[in-house]
Amino acid sequence: MSTQRRIRLFLDSNVLTAGIVSAWGLDKATLSLCAAGVCQLVLAEVVRDEVEENLLLHAARLPSLDADQLIEDYRELIKLTNPERIPYPAPEVVRSSRQLIRHEADVPVLLSAVASNPDWVLTHNRKHFTKAVAERSSLRIGTPAEFFRALAAQFRKGG
Repeated sequence: MSTQRRIRLFLDSNVLTAGIVSAWGLDKATLSLCAAGVCQLVLAEVVRDEVEENLLLHAARLPSLDADQLIEDYRELIKLTNPERIPYPAPEVVRSSRQLIRHEADVPVLLSAVASNPDWVLTHNRKHFTKAVAERSSLRIGTPAEFFRALAAQFRKGG
């Protein structure tokens, strides 16, 4: 049996939310890898709060039974993935780190990612989480598609 450690994935709220509300796709596949224990979900409290707000907004537009199912699916996902939780960064650290990323609201997300030191940060927000941000933060930032391409390349190499 292999003793390789699981790939630790820090998911931005857009990937996590899309994975929960989508019927299929790479966002959903990413969550499936975490739920199956192939990868470890790294969940920042700042991301969790944004996801829960987004889900409530999405649920408000659904019929009652569908909304209830969405919230139940989210709860079940959290149970299945048993995420590694990352606390909010201190407000003074957020203020002093403003220069790390263009969009102010992304500073606590980026700081949480840096604090957790994941194998990958997955986001669809490449406008703010740029190559320059990746270099400044020493993080491997990509989209779910980029992650799956890298994963496929590893499998082709045999490990």
